[in-house]
Amino acid sequence: MKKDILISVFDMEIGGIERSLINMLESFDYENYNVDLFICEHKGDLMNQIPSKVNLLPQIDKYSVFRRPIIQCIKEGHYSTSLIRLVSKCIAGIRAKSQNFEEGSGYIQMQLVQKYSTYFLPKLKKKYDVAISYAWPHDIVANNVDAEKKIAWIHTDYSKLEIDNNLDQSVWKTYDHIVSISEECTKSFLIKYPSLEEKVILLENITSPSYIKNMSQNHIPYKDLDIENFNILTVGRLSYVKGFDMAVKALRALHNKGFNNIKWFVIGYGGYESELKELISRNDLEESFILLGKKINPYPYMEACDLYVQPSRYEGKAVTVTEAKILGKPIMITDYNTAQSQVENGIDGYIAELSIDGILEGIKKLYENFELREALAYKCKMTDYSNSYELKKLYSLINSSELNENNKGVKA
Repeated sequence: MKKDILISVFDMEIGGIERSLINMLESFDYENYNVDLFICEHKGDLMNQIPSKVNLLPQIDKYSVFRRPIIQCIKEGHYSTSLIRLVSKCIAGIRAKSQNFEEGSGYIQMQLVQKYSTYFLPKLKKKYDVAISYAWPHDIVANNVDAEKKIAWIHTDYSKLEIDNNLDQSVWKTYDHIVSISEECTKSFLIKYPSLEEKVILLENITSPSYIKNMSQNHIPYKDLDIENFNILTVGRLSYVKGFDMAVKALRALHNKGFNNIKWFVIGYGGYESELKELISRNDLEESFILLGKKINPYPYMEACDLYVQPSRYEGKAVTVTEAKILGKPIMITDYNTAQSQVENGIDGYIAELSIDGILEGIKKLYENFELREALAYKCKMTDYSNSYELKKLYSLINSSELNENNKGVKA
């Protein structure tokens, strides 16, 4: 008999987590598993890429409030969750200020909203063999889903995440297994939550090289990429953690040194956009540091660029870096905590110091050394990055009869 699996995510906007989910669903074993996908709000450009064999559950409107304007939610009658969001914002602001969080109160606010909203949201009616919470925070599956076994995913570097760790641990403890996408993610997670070590298993993001290579052959409008210059590309959410402020300042310094034909293109969107545009303007780089916005298919741009750069302050394991490797591109990443798990320095990528000067010097070195770029790209082209076999680890968890009985029935 097929086992019933639930996978939960907030929406299908373009992002690394959502794209990794699509890749996993493309490779899933539907002969042995029924997969229900619960999406809090049915929005995002990746909605139409959900495989047809997945059973997309109808939207429950009360769950659609988390990422929409509070005023709109109040007008629609979502009074309880709107009040929780307002109170959580105030509490989170106080906590973040007292702890001097660089990124402000956003993550703590998300935690508080998730925790207390679940008490007012309807529980899912069906009972599952396994329920998977694919995106943090993990309160919804922890509190509002009935399943014999529950699994949560780690996608980021928890040593850098500015959150309430005690509140977070109370949620993690309700899960039977915790899936980490890299060894570095596991290490940083266990620094914060050492008591959860026995729950953690490594399962890398699933990649589909044939899908990515096929999508990369689409046409790019000439205006979107200037083939006469040296083109750098970055794909990622517009946020402080992605290091775009350092990237702008590094490009300004490169231009000051005479490297005026270097252009930097960014595919992505996010809350940091206005600050980034202002920084680009202040550095007189409107024609050289170019925000392309959302792209459902970023792969033709990867295929066409001269250098793929990930200038992040921290990452779990950037999906985009693996995708650039699949397309055989020379890659440079900054030395964030999980960088060593992404590339082998000087072999299939280049790791630069995590600073403005580090980004500047790394790009300069790769710009001037065509042979090095070709060697990095060649190593990627000769490597098979398909890894659907990783899903066997998940199937083992699903089919295992070992359950953490101490966690069953626990309310986060």
